[in-house]
Amino acid sequence: MKKICVVLMLLTIIAAPVFAQKKEQDRVANAGNVMKEILNIPDDIPQSVIDKADCVVVLPSVIKFAFGFGGSYGRGVMTCRTGEDFKGPWGPPTMMALEGGSFGLQIGGQATDFVLLLMTPRSARSILDSKVKLGGDISAAAGPVGRNLSAETDASMRAEILSYSRSRGLFAGISLSGSTLRADNGANKKLYERNVSAHDIVFNNEVTAPDSAQLLLSELNKKSPTNRSNS
Repeated sequence: MKKICVVLMLLTIIAAPVFAQKKEQDRVANAGNVMKEILNIPDDIPQSVIDKADCVVVLPSVIKFAFGFGGSYGRGVMTCRTGEDFKGPWGPPTMMALEGGSFGLQIGGQATDFVLLLMTPRSARSILDSKVKLGGDISAAAGPVGRNLSAETDASMRAEILSYSRSRGLFAGISLSGSTLRADNGANKKLYERNVSAHDIVFNNEVTAPDSAQLLLSELNKKSPTNRSNS
């Protein structure tokens, strides 16, 4: 009996990292599905907006909950254009976490997909190196929607992060002010099977993109292959 218990314990120890990696791979793949679906709806993120984004954060199925004032909890991925100036193709993903915040009164728990566009190098570097409060440490606003909307004339383009939500088939800009966004280096370790920071993933070419990121990167490279920001 003791031998059986020992064998089971050993199998659990061996299998645990595999299951942990699979979980993060599924998260990355799900982010790719969300991005593909959003980029193929009639009124999606304006081309002139996404062309100026340095990084994109995709947070599938964020749970909003309400015990008085509401809040959120979600895990997802961020991919940035490669190169120190963010002018290259979209690169390997780093895992991210969204926590806290209030979106007004909510009715029960509801899963929502979020997409955040990081519009300045400062916002990208800040999130890669530390936890930031949206609307506090970094300016954030609801993103404009519509293919023909001019990014230059929209007031929200003054924000460093533009945020969008998709729930029950509806896609719209939404303010996530009050939430915190941070790199999830624990999840990065599981995904890449070694200790690697979000900063090293984006700037130091420490990893190659996993197969699970193929859809996410291909959709973004197809939609916006060139960074047209003047920053």
